[in-house]
Amino acid sequence: MSDAPDVDELTPPQRTLMGPGPSDVHPRVLRAMSTPLVGHLDPSFIEIMNEVQELLRYTFRTDNQWTIPVSGTGSASMEAAIGNLVEPGDTMLVPTNGYFGGRMASMARRAGGDVVEVEAPWGEPLDPVDVQDAFDEHQPDVFGFVHAETSTGALQPNVSELTDIAHSHDAYVVADTVTSLGGVEFRADEWGVDVAYSGPQKCLSCPPGASPLTLNDRAMDKVLSREEEPRSWYLDLSLLEGYWGDDRSYHHTAPITNVYALREALRLVAEEGIEERWDRHLHVAGALKAGVEAMGLEMNADDDYWLPSLNAVRVPDGVDDGAVISYLLDRYDLEIASGLGDLDGEIFRIGCMGHSANPKNVTYLLASLADALDAQDVGVSGDEALDAAAAELQK
Repeated sequence: MSDAPDVDELTPPQRTLMGPGPSDVHPRVLRAMSTPLVGHLDPSFIEIMNEVQELLRYTFRTDNQWTIPVSGTGSASMEAAIGNLVEPGDTMLVPTNGYFGGRMASMARRAGGDVVEVEAPWGEPLDPVDVQDAFDEHQPDVFGFVHAETSTGALQPNVSELTDIAHSHDAYVVADTVTSLGGVEFRADEWGVDVAYSGPQKCLSCPPGASPLTLNDRAMDKVLSREEEPRSWYLDLSLLEGYWGDDRSYHHTAPITNVYALREALRLVAEEGIEERWDRHLHVAGALKAGVEAMGLEMNADDDYWLPSLNAVRVPDGVDDGAVISYLLDRYDLEIASGLGDLDGEIFRIGCMGHSANPKNVTYLLASLADALDAQDVGVSGDEALDAAAAELQK
């Protein structure tokens, strides 16, 4: 037909992804996505489902039976966690120290819950004393915290202290591990986390579409004993249990190619070793941090709660962050991002995650960033940055 759209062959640019996600995808994961489809109830796919669940348990450091990839992005996994665990009339305690604590609050309200807050400034972790005070005052049923806050570059330490407080009040704990799973130490069982969710496109270096979720027996018992059905049919875990549980009965058509990709990404985690992978992220991101600081720039988070997988760097005075970001993209095909919410325009968000967490990318980033800042007449030394990073990498 003469009015049919004339669309060229797909040729996206070759970017180096060093923003808050997605990260660069490993070639093996891309190859897995090009393999033939099978049906979502095919016996061969059932075996793949089993393997993905076992690999997810390894990565979450859990023995939880109910460990699955949710069909959707990380926000779908987040909503599955909160929307199933929070019932109408429940009270959920959420943090104020970043953008994604606010998203927790929004989802809890949509699930019919009442929301109360534990206060902490953006870019700082929650203080266990403040969490204790919030529990004593509000007696929440569910407590959510962000393990790795993508909007601020802050890591939550003292996780076991927080979960102990929650459990002493008979509350359930939900952890956001979107920017930590597979890259920063997280131990669901040992730390007493009842529910954890994540996204595949960060430290796992997998395209979004099948997002990790794990619930322990205690949390799943609450989900299965609800008096009122969850407000989402698609994300109703009592229905998904039929597909991902023993029955393997139809609920929806799973994103087969995305499950293939997640399986291969998790195989890479297992081959490297989860603790070795945590160490790699810490080592390579340490070089990035050293280089940035040698340039004269400041990190947003203190060293005690610096997040290796997402480095929030303060924008120097007089610098247009958008211009720097555009310069890097246009001249170097290099992606970083600006701040969100309260930190919009205040920080650069530089990821060091998964397949992107390697010395080559760090060196490229530091040299390119120095050039972008020089273009705005900011006096920085790219050579000093590269020397500092090299010294860290040699340790």
